[in-house]
Amino acid sequence: MKHIILILIGLFFNFLFSQESASAKLDLIPEDALIYAEPSEVGMDYTYIHTKVDSIITNGIKEEAFPGAVVLVAKHGKIIFEKAYGYHTYDSIQPTAKDDIFDLASVTKIAGALPALMKLVDEGKLDLDKPFSEYWERWQNSKDKKDITLREILAHQAGLEPYIIFLNKVIRKNGKLKHRFVKTEPNNRFRLQAFDGLYVKDRFNRKMYRMIDRSEVSEEKKYVYSGLTFLIFPELIEQLTGDSYEYYLEKNFYLPLGAPTMGFRPSTKAFKNAIVPTEQDTIFRHTLTQGWVHDENASLLGGISGNAGLFATATDLAKLMQMYMQYGIYEGKRYYSEKTVKKFIKVQYPENENRRGLGFDKPLLGNDTLQLEDAYPAPEVGPESFGHSGFTGTFVWADPENQLVYIFLSNRVYPSRDHRNLYDLNIRTAVQQVFYQAIRENSQLQNPKSKKHNLGQK
Repeated sequence: MKHIILILIGLFFNFLFSQESASAKLDLIPEDALIYAEPSEVGMDYTYIHTKVDSIITNGIKEEAFPGAVVLVAKHGKIIFEKAYGYHTYDSIQPTAKDDIFDLASVTKIAGALPALMKLVDEGKLDLDKPFSEYWERWQNSKDKKDITLREILAHQAGLEPYIIFLNKVIRKNGKLKHRFVKTEPNNRFRLQAFDGLYVKDRFNRKMYRMIDRSEVSEEKKYVYSGLTFLIFPELIEQLTGDSYEYYLEKNFYLPLGAPTMGFRPSTKAFKNAIVPTEQDTIFRHTLTQGWVHDENASLLGGISGNAGLFATATDLAKLMQMYMQYGIYEGKRYYSEKTVKKFIKVQYPENENRRGLGFDKPLLGNDTLQLEDAYPAPEVGPESFGHSGFTGTFVWADPENQLVYIFLSNRVYPSRDHRNLYDLNIRTAVQQVFYQAIRENSQLQNPKSKKHNLGQK
């Protein structure tokens, strides 16, 4: 009997310890993963930031800068602000939700093509300072392109043309489609779906590459933003890795980060999240564009590109930006060496008055001396900060010095890309500045003797 009692006591304590251990594992959150917290936990006043941001966004909707938006801010790895505003369209039928999926437009450059390129540089499979033609062999016989380096390309210092409108090659002067390039039904040569009922010729990308090959290169090496090479990066990535571009990104970044909504062509996937529409297209698709990429060049590649085409929720995008800000690590997993991330987020050609990093956008040179209306982005961001904007009304920014991640998602191109009040009212920067003001206000409360920072004062 005594022996049985001892066994039962042992089993009881074993049960307690196992439950304690299980509880510890369930409650364990890595220090480098995003969690939710109140603004007060990072020294910000809840009422102050909500009142200020609500005022700016509400005015933006009133002025038809966008019908709806989602704003997310994380400070020290804690999401202290996440809020949805307005509706998907101005008819006020579908309210915007925090977990809505947005077309990221050119944010794709740093959330799609760039993660893969960084990894290949980190692994020594790409060299920033070798001629890009060593990898993209089509340029080896191009006199004006054969010596351009990947560093020059990613810093927009290569002298490449800013943009080519490939849509002009598939639409006749009367507005009708050229059926040798685009059909309304798929077949074994037209498998790339650009939209509902629109299928692009499989080899149309070859025509795009030829046009890029023949495009002019400026002899003057200066900062000119160009997205041309981001159209060819997906094929280069496939050549170097043996994986499809889409699969490579999912396998190495989006799924490990826990960012399942980040990806291409969301209308083909069974997401429960609502997908925010973009433009009421009157040229190519002749209907409301929703769930398919807004950018026509990416559309002609079947919606999977390096220049545009990526969709995501604000929280999934924040995880990627937090990983960058933590120099390549998130939730205990290292994606890049710290050295590689710091190399990419550094200004490359300041002597040429070029503010850009490698793929990443950076603050204007001398940004901290400018007034809010002239600055880009907010005047008080750290000089090491980085991010990118998107044509559809998106903006992401990470600031290692202040440990701040800022996500702004909107569909400012609804109903038309002619709506430019997002820019004219400087809304994205104004909202971002609110959080720096909140940081400064807290700092002054903690140290009343500190001098107030006067924006625009040199």
